[in-house]
Amino acid sequence: MLDWIAANTANIIIIAILVAVVTLVIIKLVRDKKAGRSACGGKCSGCAMGGCCGSGGDAEQRVKMKAEFQR
Repeated sequence: MLDWIAANTANIIIIAILVAVVTLVIIKLVRDKKAGRSACGGKCSGCAMGGCCGSGGDAEQRVKMKAEFQR
């Protein structure tokens, strides 16, 4: 068992770092979601889906934008 660990130390370290990074990203996303923050940044004027995401505009405008985007 110790021989296997010694032979794969680099892989074990890389996997541990990746697991830590993924865990931190998930924690950040959950905290942002609970705080009501959006992942998109909220700058709808420069977004191709500007009025379709639900964060801006009225319902009729979102339907029109969505129809245009699907063409």
